[in-house]
Amino acid sequence: MNFNHPEICLFQPEIPQNTGNIGRLSAATACRLHLIKPFGFDMSDKNVRRPGLDYWPFLDLEIHDHFEDLYQRLEGRVAFFSKFATKPYTEIPSDTRLLVFGRETSGFPDSFHRDYSDQLYQIPMFHSGVRSLNLSNAVAIVVYDQLRQRGLF
Repeated sequence: MNFNHPEICLFQPEIPQNTGNIGRLSAATACRLHLIKPFGFDMSDKNVRRPGLDYWPFLDLEIHDHFEDLYQRLEGRVAFFSKFATKPYTEIPSDTRLLVFGRETSGFPDSFHRDYSDQLYQIPMFHSGVRSLNLSNAVAIVVYDQLRQRGLF
């Protein structure tokens, strides 16, 4: 793992193709990927592996039973992404280590919005009829912006 690169976390991911795409992105950007159980699929599902092609051996992956242990380990230097947040992703502090994305269908539990309210960020959307972005697109937007802000390209 490269310590200047952000780490990515998917909280209880539900769609295997998104997880596969994000795994591929994580490998390509040298960002560690954390997955928080339970998943909405089996990790051996071909729909997880197919989007990642033959890049899975390059993926730095950690699977966790609980989010809180990971949060404590990273000393709270965490950013959460929610359509209900008011701060844009471009305001994430430079010392943020972990970028956390919620479930595709329901986002984060209410407790996250309460407990981590000062660490919530959003990606702006400009059409009121669009509920959300695809998870793998959202992760790509934020990760590449973080890499740019850190002077990595």
